[in-house]
Amino acid sequence: MSQPRPHVEDPSGDGAIAILDFGSQYSQLIARRVREAQVYCELLAHDTPAEEVLALKPRGFILSGGPNSVYDRGAPGLPDYVLQSGLPVLGICYGMQLLAHNLGGRVAPAQRREYGPALLQVTDLESPLFAGLPFALPVWMSHGDRIEELPPGFKVIAQTDNSPIAATSHLGRRLYGLQFHPEVIHTPHGTEIIRNFLYRVCNVPPTWTPARFVSQSVDAIREQVGDGQVLCALSGGVDSAVTATLVHRAVHDQLTCIFVDHGMLRLGEPQQVIRTFEQEQGMRLAAVHAVEEYLHALADVGDPEEKRRIIGEKFVRIFEREAQRLGQFDFLAQGTIYPDVIESAGSGRPGAQRIKTHHNVGGLPDDMTMELVEPLRFLFKDEVRKVGHELGLPDEIVYRQPFPGPGLAVRILGEITWERLETLRAADAIFRQELMAAGLLRQRGGQGTAQSFAVLLPVRSVGVMGDSRTYANVVALRAVTTDDFMTADWARLPYDLLARASNRIVNEVPGVNRVVYDVSSKPPATIEWE
Repeated sequence: MSQPRPHVEDPSGDGAIAILDFGSQYSQLIARRVREAQVYCELLAHDTPAEEVLALKPRGFILSGGPNSVYDRGAPGLPDYVLQSGLPVLGICYGMQLLAHNLGGRVAPAQRREYGPALLQVTDLESPLFAGLPFALPVWMSHGDRIEELPPGFKVIAQTDNSPIAATSHLGRRLYGLQFHPEVIHTPHGTEIIRNFLYRVCNVPPTWTPARFVSQSVDAIREQVGDGQVLCALSGGVDSAVTATLVHRAVHDQLTCIFVDHGMLRLGEPQQVIRTFEQEQGMRLAAVHAVEEYLHALADVGDPEEKRRIIGEKFVRIFEREAQRLGQFDFLAQGTIYPDVIESAGSGRPGAQRIKTHHNVGGLPDDMTMELVEPLRFLFKDEVRKVGHELGLPDEIVYRQPFPGPGLAVRILGEITWERLETLRAADAIFRQELMAAGLLRQRGGQGTAQSFAVLLPVRSVGVMGDSRTYANVVALRAVTTDDFMTADWARLPYDLLARASNRIVNEVPGVNRVVYDVSSKPPATIEWE
């Protein structure tokens, strides 16, 4: 299969920010904060070729943190083009130390490492980086080294008790360094600091908006596709839904979507997909009922990785079969989003591997000749939702909670049968109904639980119903709150809500006599059980 063409310029047209990744666990958060400021940016490995970075026509650079010391053997260095460009630079943690080290300053191990909260005192009240902010700011530190001697022309603009040089600048060259992490939620004013760098230092306007993205994407798809035919795998998730809608808006009946109903979606979702995209959006949709095929392939399989492998392989075979039946296609539209791209590329992290291939369509064969159309390739999930809203998709599609590709198969621990699927589907629907009624399912505006679902356990327990002894299934309920899904905390749901959900599940779902609630956070647990 032909690979997507490399991205070579700033799609916003008003100037991008190039973020160079030196291996920080927070690098994606920097990019998200810049995008939230409606400024286009890309996260690039620190060793990305200069011509690729400069093709973005950046208006400034941000250097991420990282696990190294600038004196480590093999530690990532600062590319020459960054300072040669004369553009504004913001170095964060390791990025700040790298900037100082390259310009003649001295970096050394701190007498006391600093991990966690600190109080920042702004010492330069004229610095554009802290414009409009209080003089004392809570910040989040995570470093072992610190700057002991500033390079020529730099001055201290903020400090903490343990870091006399917690922020520095060279105003004439528009170079700035922060020892703390403005991108994390533990730095409450971090977003304003980043915006000050973007707006006041780089002079980039906030024009990266959903409406502008839709307009530019439609034009780009038309140019790429021409009079060709496009095929799209539609799952009902927000990524594939927004992809299909963008392509349909661009080329209309040149698009054909394939929806494979494998029997492992939530209650009512297959009907919702067909209604939304075929009837309401007017798309050409081939709906494939393949439940029996999947159940036969999954018979007696309990291992979660084997389930995923079987489901992914079965999808590929069905998709190939339907594609051949429907005719000849020139392009494959795929809902790849920016985190998929970053993970696949490794993004400069030491030891990173390419771990996702054709993420959204289950690993399509390499001998397919279709060219990829990936309009969401440089969007984060929250941006995809905003674009979906701009396109007029219904909230139940746009704000659909994350749902694993194998569906309910990974929320049934043990063997998959139609009876067990129906049991879990009914229990999950009741839990979600109660959360919705209580306003605790995250919708537009970001309030409520970020992910919530039921899990069917591979154990039975003794119970009593009426005068009869029962021996039936156990259902676990799971609800979490999170901003980025990298970490998550279990949701403190009201006891009355849990009581109602438990009572309804036991009374309305045959074969269940016990309900438990998962109070594990991530880490150490994962959000999903398998």
